[in-house]
Amino acid sequence: MKFVDRRVVVTGLGATTPLGGDVATTWEAMLAGRSGVRLLTHDWAAETVVRIAAEAAVEPSEHIPSTQARRLDRGAQFALLAAREAWTDAGFTAPAGDGDRDGGSPDPDRLGVVIASAIGVTSLLQQYEVFKEHGARKVSPHTIPMMLPSTPSAHVSLEFNARAGAHTPVSACASGAEAIGYAIEMIRTGRANIVVAGGTEAAICALNLASFGNMMAMSKRNDDPAAASRPYDTARDGFVMAEGAGVIVLESAEHAERRGARIYAEAVGQGLSADSHHITQPDPTGRGITAALGTLIDSTDLKPAEIMHANAHATSTPLGDIAETKALRTAFEDDIDHIAISATKSMTGHLLGAAGGVETVAAVLALHHRLAPPTINLDNLDPAVDVDIVRNEPRPLPDGRIAALNNSFGFGGHNVVLAFRTL
Repeated sequence: MKFVDRRVVVTGLGATTPLGGDVATTWEAMLAGRSGVRLLTHDWAAETVVRIAAEAAVEPSEHIPSTQARRLDRGAQFALLAAREAWTDAGFTAPAGDGDRDGGSPDPDRLGVVIASAIGVTSLLQQYEVFKEHGARKVSPHTIPMMLPSTPSAHVSLEFNARAGAHTPVSACASGAEAIGYAIEMIRTGRANIVVAGGTEAAICALNLASFGNMMAMSKRNDDPAAASRPYDTARDGFVMAEGAGVIVLESAEHAERRGARIYAEAVGQGLSADSHHITQPDPTGRGITAALGTLIDSTDLKPAEIMHANAHATSTPLGDIAETKALRTAFEDDIDHIAISATKSMTGHLLGAAGGVETVAAVLALHHRLAPPTINLDNLDPAVDVDIVRNEPRPLPDGRIAALNNSFGFGGHNVVLAFRTL
């Protein structure tokens, strides 16, 4: 049986972030404009130039059975927590194939998983230290499966008995968004009825902070952590690393309606491109981002006039923030003037491969509640920013059928734009 171009909807949301251990707590903190950035207390932090980060609000291993937790990388633990919340939020009460299928248990052969991660080397680094200090016999036999980027998606597929595929896109900080875009296409083209999709990351460690810090990519505002992530502000000096996971449940509209599911929004589609400019720096013209936005419009029925909100990539870097706003202006021309733009990394920090997942949750909630979250720490707007930024306070979004974008870009010039729309 062939399925072509099926409509896709969002039916479940899950998140573990620096702002909260679940979606409700995270969303409440976003609307309140709270920062999740803190001074690090690890012993190794005294040796790095950057001593701040946005660590998760909950310790994931405390919410997973100890026998399971010790076999899982921290990133996989975050993924499981967020996926479980999204699964329950979507109205499912059991893994696929268990119990009464008509009562909320889907067909395992029509259930997929796409969970991404950008770095995922923390377990490797930890076990290397064990090897150096205590010898080879003390190295965990679980090290290899823990360090594989595909392990989070594998464990989520095991959790829910998903057999339509378990995939792991890796495209730097665009990974989480690319995972969701891939999941949309899995459903649209008939490979699955339901896909659990998003991103996870647990990369806060001495090596990563030292490397990013020496690259001059991160904020060194160690004396004022809560004010360090400040997209679009004239005093911004780099991003703040964060950890956590954001996962959503995507479903064919027909399947969701048949089981009477609550639908948050329609997943309209994605736009992809590559800058082909530099391994770490964005194209300052925004050309690649403009191309991704154009691909989104050309490949879907989305109209620029429908777009009323965008969750920007906006990492608080001098080059990246401006390249993105230039691209938005170029792609949408005068239509950009009615798009309320939020930079939620000002509160969460940059979750790297999980950013696209967490920020998709925020974009979908903005549509669902018709309320755009604020951009905090924006004291002095960079004069090069000529788009409408939601500053310091949430802003109501208009009634009617409206759409929201989630932009995610990564080192190497990976560009992903996702679009969602109210029903």
